[in-house]
Amino acid sequence: MDNRQAIGSWLSGPRAAMEEAGADFGHRGEQLGLPEQGPGSIARPGRRIGALAVDWGLCLLIAYGLFTDGYDARTGNWALLVFLVLSVLTVGTIGFTPGKRLFGLRVVALDTGTVQPLRGLLRSVLLCLAIPALVWDRDGRGLHDRLARTVEVRV
Repeated sequence: MDNRQAIGSWLSGPRAAMEEAGADFGHRGEQLGLPEQGPGSIARPGRRIGALAVDWGLCLLIAYGLFTDGYDARTGNWALLVFLVLSVLTVGTIGFTPGKRLFGLRVVALDTGTVQPLRGLLRSVLLCLAIPALVWDRDGRGLHDRLARTVEVRV
């Protein structure tokens, strides 16, 4: 193996290196019985980050307007609390936040297809901790989704 190939495989990540070696992982969501593309497929990271940015911006505006007199350190803390409440109430009942709806995403439970309030609470608390959301499996689901037995799909 040429040094350039070794460096290239390292830069592209372990999944690409394993696929180049002949391993077949299938598409994201195949193990969960989800389609590869279109409605019902696993949401891509770009859409998820975009929805999170919209939700966070909305929560910052609410915190800025209702709880603090100006933008300071407390605004971020209030925004996190507003984000938690928004996420628990919306994901736990209708399956999406305003940002997720804007980007065409929905959170569904793996077994029932709808998210119950307790699962929404667990998922939201873990999402606010941030670390579980940064640990992904091969299907692109965060640890917060795995523990709550949910998946974020395209509508």
